[in-house]
Amino acid sequence: MRQYSHLILGGLVASSMLLSGCSSSPTGRQQMLLFSENDMSQMGAQSFEQLKQQEKISTDAKKQQYVQCVTDAITAKVGPLEGFDKWEVVVFDSDQVNAFALPGGKIGVYTGLLKVATNQDQLATVIGHEIGHVLAQHSNERLSRSQLADAGLKITGAAIGGSQYSNAAMAGLGLGVQYGILMPYGRAQESESDIIGLKLMAEAGFDPTQSVALWKNMAKASGGNQPPELLSTHPSHDTRIDDLNESIASLPAYNQPKPSCEL
Repeated sequence: MRQYSHLILGGLVASSMLLSGCSSSPTGRQQMLLFSENDMSQMGAQSFEQLKQQEKISTDAKKQQYVQCVTDAITAKVGPLEGFDKWEVVVFDSDQVNAFALPGGKIGVYTGLLKVATNQDQLATVIGHEIGHVLAQHSNERLSRSQLADAGLKITGAAIGGSQYSNAAMAGLGLGVQYGILMPYGRAQESESDIIGLKLMAEAGFDPTQSVALWKNMAKASGGNQPPELLSTHPSHDTRIDDLNESIASLPAYNQPKPSCEL
């Protein structure tokens, strides 16, 4: 009888947490968020500091200014967010074709991306997309799902407080590649960030049609090595391009002056 009591109690706790964690994303998709924005900001900020110690930071001032210029134009359209006052941008010296944004307003861009995102509008596509993950609280959503899947619903301060984080927490923030664990965003989250990022870049004055050019560059750079869509959590390049074209067609006309960010 005691065993069944534990099962019933566990079910009640799970139901309570699910109800308290229900939320909606910027596009209206239902989410379960079990961590506060302040908790996520703290986690992102501390993880970013750890990354800055481990990764090689670029000393190319021109590249830093260029990425900062594009980022500033986009974040100016975001407005204040809970948990931090301003966005911090760091360019990492690496051939990785990658970028990320963490809760707490931390953005990292790898120099390898600048070889594929060949102009300010294409770079704005990537930065807008990564900021979209933050605005839609995808890291929180991913960590929440991971915690619920973990035995015993271990939602405790140990996952947040202190200076050391588990590999699962780091992966949940989108840093799984660096830490040997991959907890990728799902296709719904990736598509959602595309939509949010597209709107942000257009509002900032960047050319949203360049998002299609970017993903064509990405497809070329990957050399056709992307796995089939059904076996991947990311949309295929073709699907992504089709979805972007559809979203671009529905965007309103913005009269924002075009930014002038040059590399």
